[in-house]
Amino acid sequence: MLLPVDPAFGAVLAVLLAVAAAVCAFARLRPPREVVLAGLRAALQLAAVSLVIGWVVGAVPLLLLFLLLMYGVAVRTAGRRVTGNRPWWWAAAPIAAGVGPVVAALLLTGLVPPRGITLVPVVGILVGGALTATVLAGRRALDELASRRGEVEAGLALGLAERDARLEVARRAAADALLPGRDQTRTVGVVTLPGAFVGMLLGGASPWQAGAVQLFVLVGLMAVQAVAVAVVLELVARGRLHRQEPGGAAA
Repeated sequence: MLLPVDPAFGAVLAVLLAVAAAVCAFARLRPPREVVLAGLRAALQLAAVSLVIGWVVGAVPLLLLFLLLMYGVAVRTAGRRVTGNRPWWWAAAPIAAGVGPVVAALLLTGLVPPRGITLVPVVGILVGGALTATVLAGRRALDELASRRGEVEAGLALGLAERDARLEVARRAAADALLPGRDQTRTVGVVTLPGAFVGMLLGGASPWQAGAVQLFVLVGLMAVQAVAVAVVLELVARGRLHRQEPGGAAA
C-alpha cells in the first residue's frame, strides 16, 4: 500500500490544506474558505464513493445511475462556472459531444470492457477532462467578448453575421483551453508521470502496459477536449451560453 491511512495521513492532509488556504489568503488569490471547503468536500465525496463503488461495479442499473450522476454533476458545475447560473444546462452539449463518441468507440472495439471496474475510472477521467475544457473555453470566450465588444460591433458594421463576428473575437481565447492537455501530452514521461501510469505500476503492471494505458488516456482526453471546446465556442457564438451583464444585456 502506497499511503497508510492513519493519523499521520490525516495530519499531513490537514497541514497541506491549511498551507493552500493560507497562501491564497496572503496572495489574495481566492478566499481561503473556498479552499478549505473544497478539500473537505473532496474528502467526503471520496469517502462516499469508496463505500458505494463495490455495489456500483457489480450491478448494471447502479452502474448506469452512477455514470449519469457523474455526468449531471459535471454539467451543473461547468454551466455554473461559465454562465454564473444563467442557461447552465447548455453545458450538457459539449460534455456529451466530447465524451459520448469516445466511450462508445472504446466499448464497441472492446478496448474497454463493459464492466464497472474499468468503465467507471475511464468515463470519470474523460468527463473530468471535458468539464475542465468546457469551463476554461467558456469563461475565456465570454471574457474576451466582454472586453472586445467594440470589435464585435465593428464586424457587424462590416456585414458579418453576429455568429461570425463573435467567433472571430472568441476563437483564439477559447482555444487556450486546449493548452493544459496538450502540454501534459507533450511532456509526459519527461516532466511528469501522470496518475494512470503510476497507478498501473503500483498495481503490478509492466512499464509497457502502464505506458500504453497512459497514452490511451492522454490521446482520448485530447479528442474529448477538442470536441468540447469546439462545441462550447459554437454555443457562445450563437449566444446560448452567456452571462447577464450589470446593465441587463447578455454577453
